[in-house]
Amino acid sequence: MQLNAGCELSFEAKAPTPLILMLRPRSGAGQWIVREEYQITPAVNVTEFTDMYGNLCQRVIAPTGPFSIHFSATVQTANEIDVAPGAPYTPVEELPDDVLHYTLPSRYCQSDQLGDLATDITKESEPGYDQAEAIRLWIHTNVKYQYGTSDASTSAVDTANKRVGVCRDFTHLGISLCRALNIPARMVVGYLYQLDPMDLHAWFEAYVDGRWFTFDATQENPRGNRITVAYGRDAADVAFTTQFGPMDLNNMKVWVEAADKDEDEKKPDGVTTDSASVGSNNQNEASQ
Repeated sequence: MQLNAGCELSFEAKAPTPLILMLRPRSGAGQWIVREEYQITPAVNVTEFTDMYGNLCQRVIAPTGPFSIHFSATVQTANEIDVAPGAPYTPVEELPDDVLHYTLPSRYCQSDQLGDLATDITKESEPGYDQAEAIRLWIHTNVKYQYGTSDASTSAVDTANKRVGVCRDFTHLGISLCRALNIPARMVVGYLYQLDPMDLHAWFEAYVDGRWFTFDATQENPRGNRITVAYGRDAADVAFTTQFGPMDLNNMKVWVEAADKDEDEKKPDGVTTDSASVGSNNQNEASQ
């Protein structure tokens, strides 16, 4: 399916503020970028680079005062995601070099503290894909999705204890439990068609049988029509904005619609979302 997706961000900068943005998807597995538009107001110089995970990032300096970003794209997406019950575990010694670090604990994914829970959840599962799916299903069944129950400091251990959170928290927990079993896992952020409530979304991928598979603990069944924007170890690597100074995000809107208007409902004006659901990094606050 072709999807029209995008977001609008409105900021207020109290002083000139450097920003790193991560809003542009790129063509790859399961998606082809047909068209994209990027508008920044007021106009500023933009430089782009590719980070260590292959994500497209933009560097800007927001001037004092109102500052807004509009991004939209038309993307050809896969209608279904691959599933592979019974796909075998890939031994650590056979992992590619660029996958190996996804077995290690990271800032929000303390896999070294969740081994007992991971073992208990997967005790009846065959090593590999079935373990990752058992983890996804356990989170979906046992963790309540609720806005306002977590923040930028919430970790996988916190979510395992409180059993409540949003997609970011579900994802961190899924990643951590997989890594506790030496299954490489990474965070993915982007858009999901017909997500309810609409927002930027997060899910995880696990590496089994020599490739990555998608797992989304917020959804009851496997769903395609996803647009991946970024990959990383956890939310610290995939924040849609990282700011280095005094700047407030006042509003964010996100939309995803079928590009063929006859195929689905008409495009909404955009849904105001909770920016904490995927997250942004505020380096100014973190350093205080």
